[in-house]
Amino acid sequence: MKKAAFYTLGCKVNRYETEAMTESFENAGYEIVDYSEFADVYIINTCTVTNMGDRKSRQIIRRAKEKNPEALVAVVGCYSQIAPGEVLEIPEVSLVVGTDERSRMVELVEYAMKKEEKLNMVNDIMKVREFEEMPIKSYKSRTRAFLKIQEGCDQYCTYCIIPYARGHIRSRKPDSIIAEVKELAENGFREIVLTGIHVASYGKDLGNTSLIDIIEKVHEIDGIRRIRMSSVDPNVMTDGFIERLSRLPKICGHFHLSLQSGCDETLKRMNRKYTTGEYRRVVEKLREVFADVAITTDLIVGFPGETEEEFQKTVDFVDEIAFSGMHVFKYSQRSGTPAAKYEHQVKPQVKDARSKVITAIAKKNEEKFKKAFIGRSKPVLYEQPFDGQKSLFEGLTDNYIRVVSESQEDIKGKIIETVLMELKEDYMTGSIY
Repeated sequence: MKKAAFYTLGCKVNRYETEAMTESFENAGYEIVDYSEFADVYIINTCTVTNMGDRKSRQIIRRAKEKNPEALVAVVGCYSQIAPGEVLEIPEVSLVVGTDERSRMVELVEYAMKKEEKLNMVNDIMKVREFEEMPIKSYKSRTRAFLKIQEGCDQYCTYCIIPYARGHIRSRKPDSIIAEVKELAENGFREIVLTGIHVASYGKDLGNTSLIDIIEKVHEIDGIRRIRMSSVDPNVMTDGFIERLSRLPKICGHFHLSLQSGCDETLKRMNRKYTTGEYRRVVEKLREVFADVAITTDLIVGFPGETEEEFQKTVDFVDEIAFSGMHVFKYSQRSGTPAAKYEHQVKPQVKDARSKVITAIAKKNEEKFKKAFIGRSKPVLYEQPFDGQKSLFEGLTDNYIRVVSESQEDIKGKIIETVLMELKEDYMTGSIY
């Protein structure tokens, strides 16, 4: 039996695609092993959202043959799509595939094994118009399943390389989504996370459905107890959208609303299609409709032209909104994007300082949010043992608080009322009753 190993960098969409490729290799008779072990094939699913993503991808690729110098190394994903020639120059690499035809990875790998030369199988992603079906029946050691419903992005934010790596928006057909959700429910999954490159665009290319339509269809499926969305732009959250969400008890009280900057001038240079005022109104509406709701976000500091005055506007806005969680990124110059050519690039040391300021605010507000739940009971979906300990289990509340509780019985996959007790570094302790 041949052995295959996978390594995933980047986003939840990449994780979904790796799971799908893993399942296809298992179905073809391969034994799946850890990336650190001996394998016949090493497949690296890459990220290119920042320069650091490229660098990390190259580091992981170069480690591939440490256990087996004769192994075939295949590189897929966004970094491959953007820079296939660069990837092919890495000595360890035999096969390069982009962000299309991952469903054919077994076939492509076995074809490459018969060839002596390196193979570049990257397509022109801008010509691809059909969603690539990569269904998954089961996930390894998971109780919640990421479900990819959409591919590509047509937003073209000035800092972002992803539209060029993923192509135009392509939506998955509703029947295909529902069939996979039903199968996941039958296999014991209780939570579904709807994900994609730009989830808010779901259905625009189909013409007869939308994101809220597919959420309502998923909500009808027996066995599924929770539904989440991955990151969405605030402008999808119209009053009508929120009102329809409010009628769905399975919707989790956690929304990741992409922000990127708390300054309107900066947002305009980024080509973000909303203002801070519009963003604030969405947050206020969600907090009005959903009790205990968590609002999380992404933010970029040091965008070209960001003055001290503009940065201060972001500081004030972030502190006002009081997010329950934030991912803070320092702007990364991506060749091929408009912002890379902008004047007034911010110095690295200034980015570092601004990142520390925002991170401190984010930590303060996250702690405040979590401490408000001390002594309160919340249903927790327990996912897995904590830190390898048999009597400790970790899981998530519906509003995305990680909880660790003690139990003498296996509670993986169960939703249990839990009293939140104490705030630790990145989780809360819980007491099951």
